[in-house]
Amino acid sequence: MPQALYTETESFDFDMAAIYGQSWLMAGMECELPKAGSYISMMVGKWPVVITRDKEGTIRAFHNSCRHRGSMVCQPGHGTAPKLVCPYHRWTYDLDGSLFAAGRMEDDFDKSAHGLKPIAIACFGGAIFICLADNPPPIDDFREKFSAYAAPANFENLKLAHVDKLVEHANWKLVMENARECYHCATGHPELAKTFPVGMSKHFDAHEDARAEAFCAAMDANGFPHEPVEGHWWQVARFALNEGCTSMSEDGKPLIKKPLITANGGDIGSLRWAIDPHLFAHATSDYVFMFSCMPVSATETHVFSKWYVHKDAVEGVDYDIDALISLWAVTNSQDKELAENNHKGVNSPGYTPGPYSADAEMLARRFTDWYCDVSRVYIDTHGK
Repeated sequence: MPQALYTETESFDFDMAAIYGQSWLMAGMECELPKAGSYISMMVGKWPVVITRDKEGTIRAFHNSCRHRGSMVCQPGHGTAPKLVCPYHRWTYDLDGSLFAAGRMEDDFDKSAHGLKPIAIACFGGAIFICLADNPPPIDDFREKFSAYAAPANFENLKLAHVDKLVEHANWKLVMENARECYHCATGHPELAKTFPVGMSKHFDAHEDARAEAFCAAMDANGFPHEPVEGHWWQVARFALNEGCTSMSEDGKPLIKKPLITANGGDIGSLRWAIDPHLFAHATSDYVFMFSCMPVSATETHVFSKWYVHKDAVEGVDYDIDALISLWAVTNSQDKELAENNHKGVNSPGYTPGPYSADAEMLARRFTDWYCDVSRVYIDTHGK
């Protein structure tokens, strides 16, 4: 894309309003809210969001901004509390967002008019999706497909094992274009290439070789959907890992003694889903990995990674945290270097956009096409 879209503050402000402010975003998994009172506080770019599980078990999302003077009610992270209390003047909210108490206000103060402002939320397939738009894009097709593909993995049996934040000094679109292609993987990610089929074309096209056909037959026999499916802003597919590999690990062997899936001896490849603008995730037979890209400025992006394991897996007994996160931590670190170097080069007065490889960068091109489509719609609708 043109240089200014990667470098200018005006472009970043536009992206927040037109892209992150209008899109469905995956906040995490339902398992991160294991009981009433559990909450997740997160940043969507510069916007604070809090997600709660209320006393009835309903998962809700709100703007994390006190209705008094706007302070952030919950600091980023996970927590559990019977009520949400603003640290500034102790305005207190129930888990359904309603205002419970506000000290020293006038007698005619109407608490019912000062609850936390809700955010659109959709929970299905064990995952949590939010959208800050007043009129979110349609999600039913993705709900149907994702739920069907995720069902064999029993995501309701997960627990969060580890969270990591990586600061990248690069525009978020460069981070995501890098995340949407594996043109660079063979040389840029030698550790990942041991298990991940880095030579696949387009949308995980394995060229119909005999091994791919055998994998598809095995998935059909076990009732696992696998054909690539996609909508305007999402993709889902299940694909085979490299021969002899049943997990994305440094040696291709499982990292968790308590697996999520035992069908086909655990050889079920990876379930990959991706949503624009910010996410890809992989679920193998033993763990789930989630990559989420959040813009901070035109030149800074925060990459959040989450690893999930079976809820009954015991750390130090069934898995080792360092071993669990090793492959993706190394891969993310390599991608950070690539994206930051890319951003430096894009700043050059000699930069002009080049063509994508139709074979190796189909999903990167798909991402930028989506970005341009959504941008045009926003400009046509909002006149800017």
